[in-house]
Amino acid sequence: MVLWRHGRTAWNDERRFQGHTDIALNDVGQGQAARAAARLVELRPALLVSSDMKRAQQTAGELASRVGLDIVLDRDLRETSGGSWEGRRDVELADDPDYRAWSLGVDIPAGGAETRSQVADRAVPALLRHVAGLADGQLAVAVTHGGTIRCVLGRLLDLPVEHWRVFGGLANCCWSVLGEGRSGWRLTEHNAGSLPEAVLGDDR
Repeated sequence: MVLWRHGRTAWNDERRFQGHTDIALNDVGQGQAARAAARLVELRPALLVSSDMKRAQQTAGELASRVGLDIVLDRDLRETSGGSWEGRRDVELADDPDYRAWSLGVDIPAGGAETRSQVADRAVPALLRHVAGLADGQLAVAVTHGGTIRCVLGRLLDLPVEHWRVFGGLANCCWSVLGEGRSGWRLTEHNAGSLPEAVLGDDR
């Protein structure tokens, strides 16, 4: 299973908390999605599922057009709901003690809205439902968000929530790869898809 983060948005550039605010890709993000899709097509995915947010749908569309798959939309793959933090920049939130604690991995509601555990509670069952119908050897690509991917990784790898922050942030349009074996899920790639680059607005 490939967990693919959406391309860049204007709010990523401005370090604003996006959450459930429906921000589209900017021109850079559209280009990132096209370049990443040209690589992912080589994996010949059998299923393409996406968050219903514009930035994820537009990213998924670049791959869908290349592999001839319909995009299965699922609102349970949305980013963490950020409540009162949405639209605000990192520097505006820096003095908020709740934001500081949340940034350090404490499992409290982001902006009074949703905890990381709650994100995992909705996203993981959704992904498992989608991949359950695949035959052995078939691959699913899920287009979602940096924070959601971190929560999925932490839950499927059976790590305590306070340790989920050990996963480095995903750069825009990079991906992680999970494989399921007899002993459970394993992380086989993380932040793949490009040379190292700055991570903008991940996990928010």
